[in-house]
Amino acid sequence: MTPSWRKPAGALLLLVLIALWAGLIASLSRVIGGLPALAQAGFYLVTGLIWIAPLKPLLRWMETGRWRAQK
Repeated sequence: MTPSWRKPAGALLLLVLIALWAGLIASLSRVIGGLPALAQAGFYLVTGLIWIAPLKPLLRWMETGRWRAQK
């Protein structure tokens, strides 16, 4: 059995997605810094969880080669 190229490619894509997301959120820091502390905490809590959403299809693709679950 030959190793799949999808796992290293998926890991690289995951790192790229995280870097892009972190850059986007960091670029908003000047605007977010002007908000009250609780609003900042809420913003960073929500944006810290949102990036997880694309992981399930990406991990599925890495394992099976399909983006969607089979019916």
